[in-house]
Parts: sequence; C-alpha cells; structure tokens
Amino acid sequence: MQTQTNNKRTVVVGMSTCNIAAGAQEVYDLCRKTVEEKKLGVEVRITGCLGMCYAEPQVQIVEADGTRSLYCDVTAQRMGKIIDEHVVGGVPRAQWIAKYDEGETKDLMGKQRRIVLANCGVIDPEKIEDYLAVDGYKALRSVLEEKNPDKVIDALVKSGLRGRGGAGFPTGMKWKFARAEKGPKKYMICNADEGDPGAFMDRTTLESDPHAVLEGMAIGGFATGADEAYIYCRAEYPMAIARLYKAIAQAEERGFLGRNIMGLGFDFVIHIKEGAGAFVCGEETALMASIEGRRGMPRIRPPFPAQSGLFGKPTTINNVETWANVPWIIRNGWEAFAAMGTEKSKGSKVFALAGKIKRGGLVEVPMGITLGEIIHEVGGGTGTNRKVKAVQMGGPSGGCVPAELFHTKIDYDEVTRTGAIMGSGGMVVMDDTTCMVDIARYFLDFTQLESCGKCTFCRVGTKRMLEILTRICAGKGEESDIALLEDLAKQIKTTSLCGLGQTAPNPVLTTLRYFRHEYEEHIRDHKCRAGRCRSLCTFTITDACTGCLICARNCPVSCITGEKKTMHVINQKACIRCGVCRDFCKFDAVVVG
Repeated sequence: MQTQTNNKRTVVVGMSTCNIAAGAQEVYDLCRKTVEEKKLGVEVRITGCLGMCYAEPQVQIVEADGTRSLYCDVTAQRMGKIIDEHVVGGVPRAQWIAKYDEGETKDLMGKQRRIVLANCGVIDPEKIEDYLAVDGYKALRSVLEEKNPDKVIDALVKSGLRGRGGAGFPTGMKWKFARAEKGPKKYMICNADEGDPGAFMDRTTLESDPHAVLEGMAIGGFATGADEAYIYCRAEYPMAIARLYKAIAQAEERGFLGRNIMGLGFDFVIHIKEGAGAFVCGEETALMASIEGRRGMPRIRPPFPAQSGLFGKPTTINNVETWANVPWIIRNGWEAFAAMGTEKSKGSKVFALAGKIKRGGLVEVPMGITLGEIIHEVGGGTGTNRKVKAVQMGGPSGGCVPAELFHTKIDYDEVTRTGAIMGSGGMVVMDDTTCMVDIARYFLDFTQLESCGKCTFCRVGTKRMLEILTRICAGKGEESDIALLEDLAKQIKTTSLCGLGQTAPNPVLTTLRYFRHEYEEHIRDHKCRAGRCRSLCTFTITDACTGCLICARNCPVSCITGEKKTMHVINQKACIRCGVCRDFCKFDAVVVG
C-alpha cells in the first residue's frame, strides 16, 4: 500500500496509460504545481490502474490513518477544488467520491476477487518499497530458504492454476516437465505479447504491479532450474516496458534478482525483449524465434519448449497473469487458491471489458461466476442502454457467445463448449446494433493480415473467407457462400500449424452457429437488421420522434431536416447510412429498414 511519510494527507494520481489518455497528466502536473507553489507540504504520488477505466482520471486522497477517498472523472478544474476543499480544508467533495459500498461501484467491486489486481491502483509501481510493504518478495525468500523446488511445483499442481494465456494448460505440470529435463541451462519466458483487439490485461498489470510478475518468474526459475529469463513485451507498450526496466533495476539493487539472490545461492537474470507487434509472436514457438533474432514463425511440435525451447534449451513459458498469480499462491497456500472456482478451473480470472459496455475496464472475478453476472452486474450492461446481443471472448481466436448463453460459467471447459475460448481474457460486448456478419468479417480481416504465411490454408484460406464475408456484407452474397465458409473453416482448422490458423475461423463458425439467420438475411433478403452494412439498410424516422434535434445536430452529412418539436425526416439520397442518428436517438424513433 502507499506508505505515509508524514501525518498529512497524500494525493495519489492514477498514472497508467488509460488514465493519461483520459487526461491524468494535466491533473498530475496541476497537483504538483499547486502543492509546490502553495507550499502545502503534501506528498503527491502516482499509482497504476485500478481497473475502473470508464471513470478516469482518478485521484485518491489518503489520510494519515490510511483511509482513502477515490475521486473519479477528475478534471484539472475539479482537481483545484479537491486540493482547496479536501487536501487543505479537510472537507471531502462527497458527490465526486466513489463509495465502494454504494451504487455501481458496489456492483463493480463486490463480485470481484482480486489476486493479480490486488495491488493495481493501490501501490506506486515505480517504488519497490511499496511492493515490499505488501509482502512483496516474501514468497521468493521463503522458497529459496526452504530449498525445495519439488515442493514449489507440488503446490502449483495442487493449486489448480492453469495458464491464463489461452490454452489453459496446468501450470504446475508445465513446470514439472521442465524440471525433469536434464542439462545445466534452462530458460523462463513471460509472454507479454498481448495482441487481441479489446485486450489490455497484460499492459495494465505490468504498468501497475511489475514486481509481482518478476517475483513469480524468479520462483518459477528456482522451481524448474532456470537461471535466465526473458519478458517478451510488445513495443506498443512503452510505459509497461519503462516500468519493467525500472523494477528490474530496483530488484537487482535490493538483491531480489541477479547473482546470488538474497545471499541464498540462486542466480536469476531477467532480460526484456521488445516485440515488433506481430500477433503470431504470441504463439510460443514464434515468440522464441523472435527472441533468437529470427522471423517470428511457428514450428512443428514436438519437441515442446519444455524439452527444446529457447536456443535449444528447456524453456518454460507463461503469460503475465499466470506469473502474477504465483507469489500469492506461495504466500497464502495452494489450498486458498484451489478453494475458489470450479472443479477444473480454480482461482480467479482477469478480464478486460470493452466494446458496448457501460463500465469498461479491468476486472478480476472468481472462476465459476457466469457471463451474465460479469456483463450485467459487474459491467453494468451496455453503455448505450440497448439490449446486449453477444460477447466476443478470446479475441480473434475466440468466438461470439449469444446473450441466451450468458448462464455459462467462467470455466475453461464450459466456455469451450460454446465454441469460444477463455483466451487471455478479452471480452468485447455487443448490443443489438452490431451486425454479426460484419463482426466475423472484422476479426477475420485481423487474423488474415496477421497470418505469417507459412501454412497455405491459413495464408490463402483466410483470404478466401474474408472475400466471401466482404461480399455478403456488400449485398452480393450467394446461397452457396455459407456452406463454402464452413468448408474452408474446417480445412483451415485442421491443416494450420499454429494456434492462430487453427482458431482463425472461430468467429465465423460461432456467428454461423448462433446467428445464421443474419447471414441468410444478408444473402436472401439483402437486409442487415443491425444497420451496419450500408449497402443493405436504410434509416427512417418514425412518429415516435419528439423533434429534439439531437439526430440532426449529429448527422455528419446534415441530411436530417425538421423543426423543433416536430417529426424529422431523413433525405435518403444524401444519407450515407452511418447509423449515427439511430445511435443518438433517445426515443427509439429511428428504425432500420
């Protein structure tokens, strides 16, 4: 936790990428300037992302006794008043404070079980002292002092922790395989090549609590016999990389990384490798090729990385969230972790809520919670106040789960049965203005562009599927297209070498499975019920119109006419069918034809 250095209040400003994008830098600069100019003697500190991205920038006022007041949606103007009234005057602005036991904040936080995110938005990620104050590196010290790597692996096996990067392979078993390999040199890798659209779990964790990942990797290194590690992080995450470099330097200075850690005879060195943004490098064999300086392309397995990985040596690869779970399991015992979740999916899971969601951001919920609870209770439903239609899980490799299946539990096997996958944790929420054919086209466009080209069916097959989907969205689909899509999908899944190709058809297959009628309407009726495929829809205003002028003011081509408090009309010849009028109308007066 943020440690107090005096008996006065401390101002803590959220300074993660998402906070800064919302305007936190201006708030932070104003706060520092005001405190210095007025000689308030107040400490101004930073923290990472609390997960409430929808209500940023955020500022916390920490009292001398540790009590916190969380201010949301803070502007520079508000910050000035907060300083004058709360920091100096001691009178909080109650209407700007998020109360954890009331309203939407209670719904958001009440169902969470924060393990990986426990320190995010609480500690200063750039100060190792803050991490040490919350028992940081105690788990590492305990395993090094006990000198029993087999006991560590046994704890991971019994905890039930499965890899949080997508496939869900048991972490303890992966470590066990690596430990069994002979030889003096082994490696550890942290896969932080987060490339799914709508996913930002790794970025937030690395920006907000980098030491938890470093400690988890060091414990894994001791357990498997590795003395060297790489964090493969995409270069598009400059703040995460900068804070990792700083955290590694601090840990080495304090003796938690490097040679002869804590004087207990264990060496562990961590390097950072910046990835160039290739989605395929999230696949472990392509990732290792990239670290080795080669083109990031997958290879045939076996041998598996635990047998012959980086530079031909036994290698253990886990993602950011998996590593961050490890210190907690060691400190609290495998029993505490295994007590959460379902029979085959233990612990908690971090999800990034994006898309048409009211409370977008990062949440960590216990396994076994339902999709409906996450989206409606934690996430608050759609931010558009329209009906939730589906959620895309697992990114381009996942699938679209319809609202009628929101009783599905967060469990690797149950989610897989829907045709989607748990993935790394991205959830893109869609309302009834989303065209499922267009969504399938969007994700296939992404995977087609990101294909490394090694496998013919992945390289060419995804392109053919994309051409068909594009044609359907343009109103030029044919009756045979649906069968052709399914046939191509089967061929791509069974002939592709890596997970990118094998799962690329999933968005198409799940939308065909649950929303086939929309494909048929596009092809047979030349209609897009969602109003997203411009060649297949028209927008008209009904007599439910109140003449509020909102649609006319927001129309990008000014094709809506009408006087105030009278029914408006759309000029169909000038209309570009963008749907903005429908999106802004509060009275459901704009309909799709």
